[in-house]
Amino acid sequence: MKAPLAMPSDPSVDLALAKSFGLNETEYKHVLEVLGRTPTYAELGVVSVMWSEHCSYKSSRIHLRRLPTSGPRVVQGPGENAGAVDIGDGFCAVFKMESHNHPSYIEPYQGAATGVGGILRDVFTMGARPVASLNSLRFGRPDHPKTPALLRGVVAGIGGYGNSIGVPTVGGELQFDSSYDGNILVNAFTVGVARTEGLFFGKASGIGNAVIYVGARTGRDGIHGATMASAEFDDHSEKKLPTVQVGDPFMEKLLLEACLEIFATDCLEGVQDMGAAGLTSSSVEMAARAGNGIELDLDMIPRRARKLSPYEMLLSESQERMLMVAKPGRENEVFEICKKWDLDVAIIGRVTDTGRFVCKATPAFDPLEDIKSKREAVVAVDLPIGILTDDAPKYQRPERAVAPNTEDPATPKVTDVAQEIVALLGSPNIGSRQWVWRQYDHIVRDGTVFRPGQSDAAVVRVFCEEPNGRTREKFLALSVDCNGRHVELDPQAGAAMAVAECARNIVCSGGQPLGLTDCLNFGSPEKPETMWRFARAVDGIAEACNALSVPVVSGNVSLYNETDGRSILPTPSVAIVGQLESADDRLGSAFVAEGDIIAHIGMPSRGALGGSEWLTQKLGRVDGQPVGIDLDAEVRLQKAILSLARARVLQSAHDISDGGFACCLAESCIANGLGCIVTIPTPASEAAPEALLFAEEPSRVLVSFKKSNQGAVEAACLKYGVVFEVLGAVGGKAMAIEKVAHIDVGALKRAHHNALASIIGDD
Repeated sequence: MKAPLAMPSDPSVDLALAKSFGLNETEYKHVLEVLGRTPTYAELGVVSVMWSEHCSYKSSRIHLRRLPTSGPRVVQGPGENAGAVDIGDGFCAVFKMESHNHPSYIEPYQGAATGVGGILRDVFTMGARPVASLNSLRFGRPDHPKTPALLRGVVAGIGGYGNSIGVPTVGGELQFDSSYDGNILVNAFTVGVARTEGLFFGKASGIGNAVIYVGARTGRDGIHGATMASAEFDDHSEKKLPTVQVGDPFMEKLLLEACLEIFATDCLEGVQDMGAAGLTSSSVEMAARAGNGIELDLDMIPRRARKLSPYEMLLSESQERMLMVAKPGRENEVFEICKKWDLDVAIIGRVTDTGRFVCKATPAFDPLEDIKSKREAVVAVDLPIGILTDDAPKYQRPERAVAPNTEDPATPKVTDVAQEIVALLGSPNIGSRQWVWRQYDHIVRDGTVFRPGQSDAAVVRVFCEEPNGRTREKFLALSVDCNGRHVELDPQAGAAMAVAECARNIVCSGGQPLGLTDCLNFGSPEKPETMWRFARAVDGIAEACNALSVPVVSGNVSLYNETDGRSILPTPSVAIVGQLESADDRLGSAFVAEGDIIAHIGMPSRGALGGSEWLTQKLGRVDGQPVGIDLDAEVRLQKAILSLARARVLQSAHDISDGGFACCLAESCIANGLGCIVTIPTPASEAAPEALLFAEEPSRVLVSFKKSNQGAVEAACLKYGVVFEVLGAVGGKAMAIEKVAHIDVGALKRAHHNALASIIGDD
């Protein structure tokens, strides 16, 4: 076999260059052994991005296999562009969550915007129309000098892209911690709806079929973005602007509509978006899924930058691009639709039976030059598909357990409980996110049932269009969650708690959880303690998903989230899609009417403050014993709450989580300006009032209902073996906790509303 040729401008390839691309010495030697020669510059680039953590999951694959991925409602599990669950009548919800952490730290607006654009493409590549988005955001200390600009830029980027393309951002979460000072997290989630029989998959099927490039032209933005996302930060990271992609939401809108129209013709064998690692990953993964090879003619790539080399074209992560494989003789249908939507389109290759990734290019050829040079393409890349996919390195990284806390620190003394509640409620990690929400268009497409902050989960109406022209309405509940403090103290229980809380948010809004996607954000896998935390977190997610019957259908792993050797809090973010049987089952978190009964349903509190926001603020560090979770009790609680929602006997439901009972109660009061008179729920053991007020133990829900429905609520709790306790009633203009605190609801609302003012000012 004739070896591929280097391009005239290519640097020489050696171990030093390979290391600069993120390969270690052993990996580079393996490449030499497999090829029997030195790779070309373009080949080294291809191998390095496909072997990066971001693309290969080389440190996480062995652990991810332990996640439950099947179930009666699963239509498509992990391995495709997005997962899908059945929502009835021949329709499915298609969804995924992805990270865009490193780019968002370097260039907040474009990093966040292109994160949104990428996750939207993951969903509509499957043939689904996106209907709603969420995000999970983490920033450094509120008083860190970089935090205001990072927060403003990221929020503007999410809003700018999502608002422009017309997909509502209906919820999310936002947290601050010093561990994110040098490495923020931007996790984006999107859900769409499709006909189940009309799903499309990323396969390059059919030997000889045309490979078609559709969408924006290729530039130099984003080159080696996947590799950058697989490396920790240092003092020079902010200079990596060329590795940050640039998005165009209006181009994406054209691409979305064109793709859905192309899909409707059934002229494709497969389709894949060009995400991380760009043209390389999309073509290689499509060929691998079909068990085929692929040959590309890089001379035919539409481009917007002059003198692009094969290396640059293969590794560019320019946005708003798709790769399609057409059925024989149906290429013109793709071309005609792309012309209608004013999109660039070109046949750039063919599916082969070689099992190899082959790319040809004419040295120094540039179609943008005034004087066209003669095309004489030579092979620049010739690699076996296997080495880039299934045969890529897989590591069983060493693990070292971190001893858990066995003693709680002394509970800080409290002289004024009311003052403590107001301060906690007005802190950046607990208070209102209104400043964020109002920058997102959360009602576009007329499907938003609950606006952000009105319910524990977002609830959206989706319009499912049948072939006969009839439209069915269905209602989805969406939630995203993770508390890194609890994962830090106990990775397995903390991750299980994240799943449980996310599912609890769904049922508190009236929905049945159907499926989960995750984004596992951790530090360097080369540190045994990090790998131990990662492995235990995967076990916790698996344990909770099995208990709650919520399979994992898609996800993402983001490692090397650390700066100068300092890791972020372990943050395995999870998002769950649920479904309401009827819009009338929906539940908000706000108290509704004077005289309604307020009750606590679920596990009695032990006053365990480990990992709580209140204790963390008091101590200035994450501390305390892990609080743990009883998954059997969680399952019973969620069944009880869902049955009550469907029986329509509750006025409100709000899960007790960040900030504990005190903040949960205050949030239910603030929403409609209604006060209450209650007692603290009876504890499982003797504890100080402040511990019972601020503990963040799971499996607890605060509900309200009309007095006439009390018997029905008690009966449901008895049926499912869940502890039920009446605490008091809605009424007045103050939140009164007997013998503990009496606070005007207006004061609570002002503190809550101004929570982010110290970061973004008063606007």
